Parts: sequence; C-alpha cells; structure tokens
Amino acid sequence: MKKETRVTILPGDGIGPEVMEQGYKILKVLKKKFKLNISHYECDIGGIAIDKHGVSLPKCTIDSCAESDAVLLGSIGGPKWDNLPSHLRPEKSALLALRKHFNLFSNIRPAKIYPELHYLSPLRYDISKIGFDILCIRELTGGIYFGKPSGNSGYGLMENSFDTEIYYKFEIERISKMAFQIARLRKKCVTSIDKANVLNSSILWRKTVDSVSKSYPDISLNHLYVDNAAMQIIKNPSQFDVMLSSNLFGDILSDECAAIIGSIGMLPSASFNEKNFGIYEPSGGSAPDIAGKNIANPIAQILCISMFLYYTMKLPEISYLLEMSVREALRIGYRTKDISDSKKYVSTDEFGSQVAKLLSSRA
Repeated sequence: MKKETRVTILPGDGIGPEVMEQGYKILKVLKKKFKLNISHYECDIGGIAIDKHGVSLPKCTIDSCAESDAVLLGSIGGPKWDNLPSHLRPEKSALLALRKHFNLFSNIRPAKIYPELHYLSPLRYDISKIGFDILCIRELTGGIYFGKPSGNSGYGLMENSFDTEIYYKFEIERISKMAFQIARLRKKCVTSIDKANVLNSSILWRKTVDSVSKSYPDISLNHLYVDNAAMQIIKNPSQFDVMLSSNLFGDILSDECAAIIGSIGMLPSASFNEKNFGIYEPSGGSAPDIAGKNIANPIAQILCISMFLYYTMKLPEISYLLEMSVREALRIGYRTKDISDSKKYVSTDEFGSQVAKLLSSRA
C-alpha cells in the first residue's frame, strides 16, 4: 500500500465550514475512485476555537498539524470576535501564529482567468479575453511586517509611528530558489519585484535574486519596480509567469491579481516551509455576511485541494483533472452567486457536488 498522506482539516469560521464541506466531497472521490491513501482529521481554529477552547489556536490543533503532511484551512474570524484586543483576535492569534510556528516562509497564489469567466474581469475585454496565468510567490516571514524596531513615539504634532523593513540574504535566497524551481515547471520566466531605486532592502533583494539566477540558466529573469509592476498587471497581465516579491509587495500585488480575476472566491493559496509542509487556504476571508446562506463560492477551497495534490502529493495529473472538473462545471453553466451575470445561480452544495461528480467520471 502506498504511504499514507495525513491531512489536518481546519474549517474555521464564517463560510469556512460550508466550503470545506465541498472539499470533503472531493477527498471522498480521491480516496474511492483514485485509491489515494489520504487520512484526515478535523480540528478547531479561530473564533470557533475561542468559543470551545478559550484560545484561537489550541495545542491539540497545533499537534495535529505537526503530525500531518499538510493542512487544509477554511477561514478565520468574524464580527463576533472583533471586540477582542488586537493580539487576541483570531486573524492574528491563530493564522499568523500558525505561520510562525511552522516557519511558513513562502506563499504561493495562482491567479488564472478562465475563458468561461473572462467577462467578470474589470479589465478591458481585449485584455481579459487573451487570458493570463500568473503565479505570485511571496516571501512570508520577513520584511516590514516583522522588522524591528516598530512602534510609536512622541506627543502632539510630533507623534509618530515607525516600522522597519529588513531582509536577510538567506531569506531572499530561499524564496528565490523556490521561484526558479517552480518556474521550471511552467513557462520558465521569473519577474522579480522590488524598489531598488530607493530602498536598500530592495538593492539586496535584486542583488541576491541575480546571484541565485546563475544556478538556473534555463530560466528567464527580469526585474520590475513595484509601481511599474502594478501598472503592467493592469495593462498586460499575460506577460507574467512567476512573479517573485517581498512580503509587503506580494501582499499588495497578489490582491491586485485577485481583483482582475473578478472574484476572490476563485483563488486558492498555499504556504510552505523548507520541509515542504504546506497549509492550503482560500485567498478570501470568512465572509460573515453570507455565512450559513449556502451561496459562498467553493472554487477556491476545491482548488486548494488541487494545489495539495500537486505540491504535497506530487500528483500533477490528478491535480489537473480536478482543475479541469472545475472548468467543466463552469463551461456547462454552473455559477455561484458571486460569478453569475444573471439572477440564476447554484448553491455552494450544488456546485461542490457537480465538481465531485465530474471528477468521479474522469477516474
């Protein structure tokens, strides 16, 4: 029997449990039809964990994740817990703590526009119809979000706040290597984003990326200042393949890529450490305004499983079949409310069931 792949499932808050239920349908097909040896264990995280355990990231959840090969995460947080002090709110005390605990230094977020849905894009028709397939690779544990010193000082008109952008060479090297290695499996093109004309941290970033690129002579490398990159994503997104960036720039640009897709409910993401342990989660939030209404888009959650198959289980063929099942559901007219251009749309459950049915038929 093939080695068992253990997965910890964290449905979380808001729409998390609803879209994760669709993920369970896909896992069932993978185990039954494709004979994949996957075991899964569900744990609490976020607001629901505060309600049940008194903390947003219980030790039992951390232990289960540590014993697993990967984690499937739904969503975290909601207005019920917004009145908590900043450091206790689920988004920070659970999600950021989880990333820190497992040293998840890289975030991968694909932004792909499907021909069936190009009309959703806010881009001009002549741009969106060409299509694009961008993979944003963002450094996740360094940069201005974690640099010291950071704080506040002064009084009155002299009151000020400050944050520090700091990057170590080893941090840039490891995220660069990942970008080049992944580019080898795609169109072999990396665009590195920085602000080397004004920032010392970006000068080191560009210098280090250039140095790493010498070990990957088969990969084309170009550099863009972040402001120009933001403009080029709007003007001509099809020019990009793998986009490599720092924590801050990646945070901004990956959301811009999400916007031009038309719905953030379409976008999965994955975060990895150096041992290839991955946490897979939708790019959107908990969407408390639609939670419990059975109208949330489950595509991002389903595509998280596609990424899990590709990066953790090393099964690109089955990953492709799952993505094609999503596309087929779209092609034959299945739409959730957020991506429907009419008053007709299917429920979260209906869309998930249809994708599972289509995947099963491909087995």
